[in-house]
Amino acid sequence: MPDTPATPLPITEFIGCQIVVDTDSHYVYIGNLESAGGDFLVLTNLDAHDTSDTKTSKEYYTHETKALGTRVNRKKTLIRMARVVSLCRLDDVITF
Repeated sequence: MPDTPATPLPITEFIGCQIVVDTDSHYVYIGNLESAGGDFLVLTNLDAHDTSDTKTSKEYYTHETKALGTRVNRKKTLIRMARVVSLCRLDDVITF
């Protein structure tokens, strides 16, 4: 049985929290982190937002979501870790 890659320690602190995942694509994901492994993050009750469909930046959309709440459009999504640029708790976003 192959070893399963361990979840990186800092990410384990975010399990169960609502997080913002910025990727190297036009997508930003905002939802609850269910689990994380070597290859994927698993988010539930999330908003997968494609910024190429609007004139809104990822940053502005994140601030708007913090103010108005998450617009859930997916029950569960796996996000490839190789595409993740950054992640943080939605509560840690400082609004301006």
